Amino acid sequence: MIDREPPYPRKPPLSNAEKLARMAGIGLVVLIAAGAFAYVNGSLDPQRLTPARVVNVFEQSNGVHPGYRRNHPKGVCVAGYFESNGAAAALSRAQVFASGRTPVIGRLALPTGNPYSPDSAAPIRSFAVQFTQPDGQQWRTGMNSMPVFPVGTPEAFVDLLKATSPDPKTGKPDPAKPPAFFAAHPEAQPFLAWVKTAKPSASFVTETYNSVNAFVLVDAAGKRQAVRWSLVPEAKGDAPAPDAKDYLQQDLSQKLASGPQRWNLVLTLANAQDPTNDASKAWTGDHKTVNAGTLVIDGDSSQLDGNCRDINFDPLILPSGIEGSDDPLLAARSAAYASSYMRRTSEVDQLKAAPAQEKQP
Repeated sequence: MIDREPPYPRKPPLSNAEKLARMAGIGLVVLIAAGAFAYVNGSLDPQRLTPARVVNVFEQSNGVHPGYRRNHPKGVCVAGYFESNGAAAALSRAQVFASGRTPVIGRLALPTGNPYSPDSAAPIRSFAVQFTQPDGQQWRTGMNSMPVFPVGTPEAFVDLLKATSPDPKTGKPDPAKPPAFFAAHPEAQPFLAWVKTAKPSASFVTETYNSVNAFVLVDAAGKRQAVRWSLVPEAKGDAPAPDAKDYLQQDLSQKLASGPQRWNLVLTLANAQDPTNDASKAWTGDHKTVNAGTLVIDGDSSQLDGNCRDINFDPLILPSGIEGSDDPLLAARSAAYASSYMRRTSEVDQLKAAPAQEKQP
C-alpha cells in the first residue's frame, strides 16, 4: 500500500478559487456522511437515477473495496448505552426517551471513500448509532460533525456528483465544473464557509455530531414537534490532528481505557418558520433545546468483526414516536444505503480473505 503520492512536477500555487474548489471536492464528494441519494423504483426508466447507479458513482470515484461500506468505510465499532433523563418523554412516546437505559451499538468513522485513507484526509467525522428499545423497536441515526448539508435535494446532489467526479483520463475533477456548480447553487455557501475553515480533529470524542436532517417527534396524544438533534461531547479539546496516518482509533481506545466517553443528546425544537425539508439551511435565531440524556460509550472493537459491521444505519429505521420529516434526502439516503448494504454484505468472504496489511480499518 502506498502511503504517499508519487512525485509530480511542481505546479504553481493554487488560486483562491482553485483552493475552494479543491476543498469543496474533498468536503462534498467522498467525505459527506449522507452517502448517496436516489429515487426509488427508478428501474422503470433507464434515464432515471436508481440507488444502484448512485452507489456506482461512489465506486467509480473511490474504487471498490470489497466488504467495506461504499462511503465512510474507515471506522470503528463502539458499544454502550443511552441514559435517558426523561426530559424528552413529553415530546415523544418513543421508549428511548423514558427514564432509564437503552443499549446502543455505534460506529465512529472517517467520511472518505477509501478505508486506507489517512485520518487527516477529511475534516468531517461521523457517528452512527443504533438504539434498541425494550419493546424491540430500533432507532438508527447517522450524524456528522458538519452543521449543514451542502444542498437540499437529491437532484442537486446528483448534479454535484457529476461536477466533482474525476475525469477518467486525468483521475481528477475538471477544475471548471465545481465553481460552475456552486455559482448555480448559492444554497451551498453556508457549507462551503464551514469547509473553508474546518480542520481534521485529533479525536472522535471531542466532536459534536449533528443529525443535519429534520425529524418529527410525536407524543402520546399525537402532537407533533419537528426537531434536529446533536450529540454534544462532555470531553473538551481542540488539538490539531497528529502527523500520523492512523490515530483516531488509537486515541479512542486510550480514552476508553481511562473511562467511558459521554455525549449529551440535545434536541433542538423547530420554530414555526424553520424549514424541515432543506438540510442545507441552518435554523437561526433563538430555539428551545432539550437535553434528553447522555450517550455513554464504554467499549470499542474492530469494524471488521465488531457488532456494528452488519448494521445498515438507515436513518428511516425509527421507533413509534419518531418519524421522518418532509426532507427529500431522507428517503434517498435510505434507498442508497440499502443498495450499498447488499453489496458489501455479499462480499464479507472477500474481506476476510484480504491480506493482513489490507485489513487495517
